[in-house]
Amino acid sequence: MLRSMYSGISGLRNFQTKLDVIGNNIANVNTSGFKKGRVVFKDLISQTTQGATAPNGTQGGTNPKQVGLGSQLAAIDTIHEGGSMQTTNRGLDCAIQGDGYFVVSDGTNNYYTRAGNFYLDSTGILVTADGKNVVGDGGQIAVPMDQGPTELTIGQDGTVSVMLPGNTTPTAVGKIQIARFANPGGLTKVGGNYFQPSNNSGQPVTGNAKEEGRGSIESGFLEMSNVDLSEEFTEMIVAQRGFQANSRIITTSDEILQELVNLKR
Repeated sequence: MLRSMYSGISGLRNFQTKLDVIGNNIANVNTSGFKKGRVVFKDLISQTTQGATAPNGTQGGTNPKQVGLGSQLAAIDTIHEGGSMQTTNRGLDCAIQGDGYFVVSDGTNNYYTRAGNFYLDSTGILVTADGKNVVGDGGQIAVPMDQGPTELTIGQDGTVSVMLPGNTTPTAVGKIQIARFANPGGLTKVGGNYFQPSNNSGQPVTGNAKEEGRGSIESGFLEMSNVDLSEEFTEMIVAQRGFQANSRIITTSDEILQELVNLKR
């Protein structure tokens, strides 16, 4: 009875983790560039009560007899498939169509993101909503505000151009860089829509958009979260029922133990 009770406890623990991940996915259904999580289970070690036997000339073989001891987490994956594009018609909003991540910097560390809601600060530096610099081919991307630029455009290859009073053609001021990873699923979430490399993601390979397998940059769009609410609610029902079923294992085992105790009165 204790064995089944502890198996039920392992199931409760794992389904609680699954519900935590689902809750985080639903909370970020409208977060630009968010990548949903997924929980995968695997079984624990099985106790062998009788080993398998090989067949001989007079008798066939027998299969092993094993009792499982519960379940455990196999992985909590981050699903990096692209989300839908949302039209914003704002020139500084950018989405990556294809593979890759925007590179941003706080001056010390680089971070990687699919959220391309960019802004110009008071000095003309292209930054994220929390002030991190968008990394270009020459470092910061700076618009010469003192020269009175009248129009800013971002091309599919990441080239940021401005029209200056009197220069009749746009002037390029930088090119937004895109990073790729050998294993995006190995990236570590660090909050704020940002990822950083881990020991299993591989190091970033940074370069221009539309080159070496990197996606194109689409100005006037934002990438939406890749969370599918219908899928999340279905998984929530499955997790809830799994939690209930495992709780029944515990209560049933408890009732049987109570009957055993009551045998002697």
